[in-house]
Amino acid sequence: MNVATILKEKGREVLTALPDASLLEVAKLLSTHRVGCVVIADEAGKVVGIASERDIVRAIGTDGIGALEQPITTCMTADVVSCQEADTIEQLMSEMTAHRFRHMPVVEKGKLNGLVSIGDVVKMRIAEAEMEAAAMREYIATG
Repeated sequence: MNVATILKEKGREVLTALPDASLLEVAKLLSTHRVGCVVIADEAGKVVGIASERDIVRAIGTDGIGALEQPITTCMTADVVSCQEADTIEQLMSEMTAHRFRHMPVVEKGKLNGLVSIGDVVKMRIAEAEMEAAAMREYIATG
């Protein structure tokens, strides 16, 4: 299974914010939509960063409540690791584990096509394992 399979199941909608959005604006987006991260994209739609709940909490912990007025670019991750639709679940698990993050934008030809979370990856991997187990049981029962 690959990223395209995950996106087919969950959809391609991605919550985004512009780089000049404040931490408070992004925090409100996260709260309203009940998600863990927002992709930061410029007006042309190019991914320039990703901001998570943890990024915002760290900024407030360091700079106090005044951090909420700062642009999100002050605390977002600017060096974004992305994936492509053809990437396998194993590749995603490896990247997410190696870099210790939970969300990965899906980018094709410079365009944001979706967002995959570690929860999506685990759900798909479990479904894959269940299909393999069912196929093995069927093989044993008919063999």
